[in-house]
Amino acid sequence: MIILGIETATEQVGCALGGVEGLLSSFHAAHGRRHAEVLVPAIDFVCRSVDIELREVSVIAVDVGPGLFTGLRVGIATAKSMAQALRVPMIGLSSLDLLAHQVRYCKKLIVPVIDAKRNEVFSAMYRHVPGGVQRIRDYRVGSVRELADELASRAEDALLVGDGAIRYSAELGGDHGMVEMGGLGVAYPSAVDLVELAHPRALREEFVQPRELEPLYLRKADAELRWEGKASA
Repeated sequence: MIILGIETATEQVGCALGGVEGLLSSFHAAHGRRHAEVLVPAIDFVCRSVDIELREVSVIAVDVGPGLFTGLRVGIATAKSMAQALRVPMIGLSSLDLLAHQVRYCKKLIVPVIDAKRNEVFSAMYRHVPGGVQRIRDYRVGSVRELADELASRAEDALLVGDGAIRYSAELGGDHGMVEMGGLGVAYPSAVDLVELAHPRALREEFVQPRELEPLYLRKADAELRWEGKASA
């Protein structure tokens, strides 16, 4: 079984190949939001680097968000098109789950934070459990201040990861000194983690068909909000 992972929910574009042998090849780049231009050549690169043809891929896993609208649309549309062409099933995973997985051995409260722009963030909360992490609070979009207040009310040691944690480190750090910020190494969801988390699901045949896979937006696109504002005016 070979799994192709596609990750485009944030500023970073990533793809990876893996299977029973573990990770086979991966590519990640974060520059200028050029998801549409970078993704397909990147997939071709990871395949050629290990002499694997696309027809050998048996599952396509994709990050369904939350994240940037444009990036999500590019990644999910590409993943669906490829799955339909290859006639293979899909697995969708959340960008917040992928971020939490990167620091799964941390014993603190794990809080992945993705920059949602407009002074808002996407977030969730997790705890370390044997074999990984368990989500203890649902995916949410809200203001930076709301998340800062939530962390302060919990009054416990927490590790924040993601580009939102880096951008809003001053606001989210608080004055109680219990919040630690992850660095650039855990700023973005990784296609490597996507393949790793998708593998056991694939073994259990927890698939979705391309037509059934939906993005996890959590809020409307800026264009929709502007249109609604004009309509109400």
